[in-house]
Parts: sequence; C-alpha cells; structure tokens
Amino acid sequence: MFEFFRSRDTSVRYLLTAMLIMVALSMVTYLIPGGPGSGNSGATEQQVAVICGETVTLREVAAGIQNAMRNKQFPPEMIQNYIPEYVNQMITERAMACQSNNMGFKISDEDLAETIRGMLPNLFPGGQVNVDVYTQFLQQQGLTVPEFEKNVRKQMLLTRLRNVAMEGVIVTPQEVEAEYRRRKESAKLEYFSFNEDKFRGQVNLSTEEVQAYFAKNRVLFKQPERRSFDMLVLDQDRFAATYQVTEGEVLQAYNQSKDSRFRTPERLHVRHILLKTTDKKPEEVTAIETKAKDLLKQIKGGADFAELAKKHSDDPGSAVKGGDLDFISRGQTVKNFENTAFALKPNEISGVIKTEYGFHILQLLEKQEARLRPFEEVKAQLTEERKKQGVVEKLQLAGDQLRAALLKTPGDAAQLAQKFGANYYQIKDALPGDPLQEIGMNKDIGSSVTGLQKGGVTSVIAAPGNKLVVAVLTGITPSRPSELSEVDAQIRTTLTTDKARQLAQEKTKEVQNQVGSAAGDLRKLAALAGAEVKSTPEFQREGAVEGLGSASYFADAFSKPIGTIIGPVSVMGQSIVAKITGQTPADLAGLPAERDAIVTSLKSKKARTRQDLFEDGLVTELTRQGKVKIYKDVIDRLRKDFRG
Repeated sequence: MFEFFRSRDTSVRYLLTAMLIMVALSMVTYLIPGGPGSGNSGATEQQVAVICGETVTLREVAAGIQNAMRNKQFPPEMIQNYIPEYVNQMITERAMACQSNNMGFKISDEDLAETIRGMLPNLFPGGQVNVDVYTQFLQQQGLTVPEFEKNVRKQMLLTRLRNVAMEGVIVTPQEVEAEYRRRKESAKLEYFSFNEDKFRGQVNLSTEEVQAYFAKNRVLFKQPERRSFDMLVLDQDRFAATYQVTEGEVLQAYNQSKDSRFRTPERLHVRHILLKTTDKKPEEVTAIETKAKDLLKQIKGGADFAELAKKHSDDPGSAVKGGDLDFISRGQTVKNFENTAFALKPNEISGVIKTEYGFHILQLLEKQEARLRPFEEVKAQLTEERKKQGVVEKLQLAGDQLRAALLKTPGDAAQLAQKFGANYYQIKDALPGDPLQEIGMNKDIGSSVTGLQKGGVTSVIAAPGNKLVVAVLTGITPSRPSELSEVDAQIRTTLTTDKARQLAQEKTKEVQNQVGSAAGDLRKLAALAGAEVKSTPEFQREGAVEGLGSASYFADAFSKPIGTIIGPVSVMGQSIVAKITGQTPADLAGLPAERDAIVTSLKSKKARTRQDLFEDGLVTELTRQGKVKIYKDVIDRLRKDFRG
C-alpha cells in the first residue's frame, strides 16, 4: 500500500497527540493478528471462542479488560457485567468479518490509503507521508505496517457489511407525524415538593443518643496520623532583589546570539488583492483575470486600494485589513509573488500577476534593508533576560545546596535557613491537606513529608509564586481512637441527616396513602406535607420542567387525563407530588420545517435496531452452522478470577 504514498513522499512535520493515537488505533487493537488474540496463538492457549477458525483466547480477553480498567472505561463494581459484553463484542466483530469474506467484499489499496489518511490526518499533511516516520509511528503502538493495514481493511469490511444491512430503512409519513406530535405536545402541572432538609428542624437529639451511637460505632472514629516538620522556603523574588548583572555578561550574551536573534533580513511591508482561481473552470479563470485587470485600472485611476481589497479580495486574513500582509521576508511567499514584491519600489503598484492561488495586485508600502540591531538598542532587553536566567540558576543551586546540607545535619534547619537565605517555619501536627504558611495547600509537600521517617529530608519541591521548598520531618503523631468530644459535631450531623431522611420517607408514604382519597385536591395533600403549591410553565416531553428537572420524570403528564395526581416522584433527593392542569396538542403547522430532521432521526433509530438484530442473528446462524463456538465455562472462570 506504500506505493500510493511514495510519489509524494516528503518529511512529516507533525505527529498525532496521544489522544488521537488512541482514537485511531482503539478500533483495531484487539484484532491484531499475531497478538494475544490471534488464531495462531498456539494449542496451549485457553479458548474463549472460535469464529470461522479464528480463536479468541483467554489471555487476549483478560488483557483487554485490564486495559479497560486502567483507562477507567467502566466502574470496577461493574466488572461482572462488562466481561460478557466485551466478549460478545469481540465475537460479533469477527463474525461480521467472516461474513464479509463469505460475501466477497474487497477493499482496494486506493480505498485503504484514503481511509488511513482520514484516520491519521496529522501524519499525512496534504496527503503526503514519510515511510520511515509512518513505520516508526506504528512500531510505537506495537504494530507493524502489514498488521495495522490488515486490520484497518477488516474494519472497512465490517462497515460495508453493516451498510448493506441498513439499506432499505423506511419511515412512513404516519410515523413522522406521530413522532412530531409526541415531541411537540406540551403539558402543565401544579405541584408541591419536600425533602429531608425540610425536616431537619424537627429533629431533636439527646446526649444519650449521641453517646450510644459513638459507643456502637467507636471503631469507625479515628484521629489520623499527623506529622511535624521544619519547612524551609526559598523565594525567587528575594534572590532577584540582590542579583546584579554586569555589562560584560550582557555583551557576551549579545555576541553569542546577535546573528540568530538580532540580525533582521530584508523585509517588505506589502498589501495585495487576491482573486482566487483554485478549482475554477477555464472560462471562469478568464473572467477572473478580466476582473483583476479592471481593479488594477481603478487603482491606477486613483481608487482606494484598501477599500477595493476589503470589497473584492479573496484572502480573508488580509481583506479585512485592506489587503495588508504586514512585513514579509524572502521564502515566506510563493516564488512569483516574492519576485514581484522585492522588485517594487515603495508605494509602487504591480501589474496583475499570476500564482498558483490566482491573480494578485501588489503594493509595496515600506522596505526595510537587512540590518543588525546594535548592542545599545537591545541592552535593556538582554539585561532583564540575563537577570531572570541568573536568578533562576542561583535559586536552583541554593535549593540543591540547602538540601545537601540538611541531609548531613537535619537538626540544623533553622541555622541553614539563615545561611541560604530561606524562610523558616516549624509546622506542628499537620495533615497532608492542611494549608501551610507562605505556601498554602500543596499536595506535593504533604505527600513528600508523609513518605519520610523522622529526620528524613524531602526533595526540592517547586511551589506557587516562584518558590522552592525543602522540609525535614521532626515528629510523627500516630493515629489514635477519637474521643467523643472530637467527633460530637460529626455524629450529630450524621444522626440528624438519618432522622430527617426517615421523617421525609414517612411523610412520603403518608401522602402516597392519601392520594386516592384526595379526589384530585392537591392543596389538601400539600397541607398534609406542610408544603406550598406551585405551578410550572408548559413543557414538552424532551425538555425540562422548570424547577423540577427532566420532563422524563413526568411522562404521565402527557398520557393521563387533566386533573390526575402524579406521584410522589423522587427527583434529585426530593419528593414531588403533581397535578396535571393542562395539555396542549402539537401544532402541525411546524411539521414541514422539521420533517427531514425527524425522518433522519427515526431512520437512525430503526437502523440501530436493525443492526442489533442483524448482528445477533448472524452470530446465532454461524453458531448453528458450527462456525462459532463459545466456551461459557471459560468466560465464567474469567469472571470469577476478576471478582476475586
């Protein structure tokens, strides 16, 4: 397949980001031939399934699940449900590939090349590729070029087979109208709500209840380990206040970088008008050239160049600025443009010139000769740069020297802080998340101190505000059981929440029991709950109910008669009782404007259903033919292993 790239082989300037790499390769990873799931994996591999002679091994499935767990693709507690779904996906994909081969589907090299360009666009700028970079890129993913291209080809076959299965999906006018009515009909409610917060004020806790809860759950209450340490902070601003840069240092920096930084090439300040001819027919190009000549005639006659550029130029970046391209140097534009521009004199206007982009009219506004900016002109800039660099180097050196000294004599932290110009703090009984003087909350310092033994010294840690920190552990206060006085407030909060929730549940049941006898009297039920009745604006099925959340919680509002009581419904921690007060049918006048979108939506929904049925039916049929064998005992053993 390389032959489709070689004729335009150039150096690749960009590589994909890590996320694009994962996206591009994720759909083929578990199909890699010769890898963990290859049918050539050997007789000793435990088989999970065999599809048309290709084996899915226990090792391959386990590796895929572990990778999914590392990437947090599902909650760990869902592992038992995920394993059979993952296996089914692998079996279905391979059954589809088998059927594609049986039906004689083929993928040409041209189609394969085009698909890979679309998958990895940053690797093929302008459709061009560097073979060595392409190969190296795949090797970094653990793939060879043949492996990768074989599996992309396989995925393309699956897509074509799915497209065949989806052909002929029909949506009737009646279905479109019914869906429009369903989406556009609206309803209104009166409602009241209550939650556990409403009952907190009714909860009274005695000292005996708190003591009893503490006695029963004492093992749950512990005071965490705390650590004491000396913290030494080096402040960059403090170093900068005394740091001096000599003129000799600045002059040396100038001489070392003047050619690369301060020597400017010949530059032109140019503006232009572009009339594009790309993708135009020959007769259109002739008309465009005529227009360009007319614009030039207008400019020669005194017309405003900038206004004509704003009105007629096809270069969107410069047209809004009257055609202004700012300064350009040699090598920044196409050859004919460059040659014309550098041949002009200031304020001179070119004729109509042709480039690969179209017809241009140029005007040279200013010309700057090549020059070397003198030392005095850049002295202040270099002085500031050299000072910043020197301060950073001095700060880092001080940090390294301070830590080395602390490692020798950790007990001399106060004296060493003074010697190295650091601020010194004694931190007593701190938790990892506690804010620290001058630093605030810093996870790096807390975790570094946590890993030390008494007398241990942390590494040099960067802190906000251009500061460096080194700490010496001076003491450890071990974890211990809590006293009641230390957790009294926590226990009261827990008990209050539990009791308020219980009261809310009891009130919900009480209201629920009264719904039937209330005869549609919502205010009577609200009085029972001690709540206020409110009204909603009209809402639709797929929208939200103002103040209550998704309309999906109140689907009965569209199907039951006006006056019906709904609920109690639990929504985001609150119980809601509502009464249907209005229903408005859909206005069919808006159907024509939305018909196409609804047809597309219904086709997509039907297609997904048909695809699921097709894939399930295909696996069932291949199983009946003996081409698919699934070893459920191996899958059950795998689920058991992961549960363990």
